[in-house]
Amino acid sequence: MRAMVSRSASSNFLKLEFVLGALLVGVIGLAVIFSGVIFPGGAEKIDLMSRLVPPFTKPAHVLGTDPLGRDVLARVMAGGKISLLVGFVSVAGGVVFGTVMGLVAGYYRGIWDMLVMRFADIQLALPFILLAITFIAIVGGGLANTIILLIVSQWVQYARLVRGSVLTLREREFILSARAIGVKDWRIIVQHLLPNLIGPVIVLMTLNVATNILLESSLTFLGLGIDPTIPSWGGMLAEGRTYLQTAWWVSVFPGLAILLTVLGLNLLGDWLRDSLDPTGRTSA
Repeated sequence: MRAMVSRSASSNFLKLEFVLGALLVGVIGLAVIFSGVIFPGGAEKIDLMSRLVPPFTKPAHVLGTDPLGRDVLARVMAGGKISLLVGFVSVAGGVVFGTVMGLVAGYYRGIWDMLVMRFADIQLALPFILLAITFIAIVGGGLANTIILLIVSQWVQYARLVRGSVLTLREREFILSARAIGVKDWRIIVQHLLPNLIGPVIVLMTLNVATNILLESSLTFLGLGIDPTIPSWGGMLAEGRTYLQTAWWVSVFPGLAILLTVLGLNLLGDWLRDSLDPTGRTSA
């Protein structure tokens, strides 16, 4: 009886995670996509006669305005395009590169495994902020370089995850049978290994999108990421920090956008992890 109640509670909690996560990500995603329709004037429209208007005082500026009279809501929605773009593109790049490296290391072993894993160990020993400062000092900042930096910093996670799974799978009967009958390596990798890696990789991808949004915002806040002329959540936080006592809304609303987006993605990631790994659920 207790097991049934526990399983029912676990199932309800999973549904709640999915609903809240999907709602948050869906609403923010739609707002970002249709920001140009909602605010045809754009996020850079300056109105010096409406500087630092408090939120909820004017219908035209629901979340107030910044020191240049630009609408905060419009800038938050426009900044979401950059933050989400960086999050998803950097994760996609990290997945592709890390998965290839992990497959090569785990399937072929030997010198490939040693080279890839030792390079990964060296990179993991470097603090992210040190890597970021060194990278930006050499190649410069900007949108493309920020994405490349995040790919470089996170491919190791996917490589280690994929390598560990491949080391287990390569000794399974279906892989040994395929190799025994002469199936080519690339067919074994594509048809047998990759389908078994999709679940854990997708879970890590979902969680890393949230992480990369935070990292991009942090780098931009420190002046190491996106160009200040491009609206982004981290840039808005940096612009508004000098007005925290007099115009708190300039920084608070971009911060809330980051919080809600990361929360929604983490909830979806937790739901995916529990859904794809039933053994991790409470059973007693």
